[in-house]
Amino acid sequence: MDEGRIGRLILIQHNENIGYWHFAHSYVRGNWRNSEESSPIILAKCCHDMDIMLWLAGSDCKRISSFGTLTYFVKENKPKGAPERCLDGCPVKDECPYYAPNLYLTENTGWPTSVISTDTSIEMRVKALLEGPYGRCVFSCDNNVVDHQVVNLEFSNEVMAAFSMCAFTNKLGRTIKLMGTRGEIRGNFEKKEIEVSDFLSGTTEVVYLKNIMSGHGGGDYGILSNFIQMVRDENFIESAKSLDIALQSHIMAFAAEKSRITGQIVDMKDYYKEIENETCV
Repeated sequence: MDEGRIGRLILIQHNENIGYWHFAHSYVRGNWRNSEESSPIILAKCCHDMDIMLWLAGSDCKRISSFGTLTYFVKENKPKGAPERCLDGCPVKDECPYYAPNLYLTENTGWPTSVISTDTSIEMRVKALLEGPYGRCVFSCDNNVVDHQVVNLEFSNEVMAAFSMCAFTNKLGRTIKLMGTRGEIRGNFEKKEIEVSDFLSGTTEVVYLKNIMSGHGGGDYGILSNFIQMVRDENFIESAKSLDIALQSHIMAFAAEKSRITGQIVDMKDYYKEIENETCV
């Protein structure tokens, strides 16, 4: 984009593909299942996506609208005869993709299995499913975060973005499409590739990303490394301006949640004033 390969950026389409089992683990049975105990999923999971779109747009967010709901992981969808816990003789275990033993009682003792018990022996994992939160039927949990949500964003430089988050995907990771006046860019985190198409020449170049680090694609390391550099920098106050950008992506997530709940378009200038007034009180 900095090279002008696709001309002026006009529209961003961005998808957060959570993955059906990941959603059940983290947002139905897990720590981020209930917004009253943690945060809305648009913040817990998608503040990264807001940050990516803000960075790519290269301009402050102007307005946000959002829709989303919890449709599937509710008690009304619980199969007839299904118990509160998967190991309590579930009659539909062979038909349920969310059956806990199929996720946690396998040869894989890494994440997410490592979350349910510090002792990953089969005996302790079974005990965790019998007694802990990760053994619950996905239709019998105290979850309230939405399982799908869309967000529309308008930036000050007239770039628009359409973002979607969904639990019901097979693959995990983000996919993105950047549409410009001279071409388009498609990115796929799962495939680790970026595709650049040129309108004039009709050619397409595929860039394969190699040596991507673990920890959210190297993001965890990058954040800590950047923070340390800022602390060591004599011009720390100047460097800290980047924190304003990070803060904005979080505020965008809160604004999206407000829009989802109220059904109204949120003007970011007004929302900042609202936050400031609440802080002063």
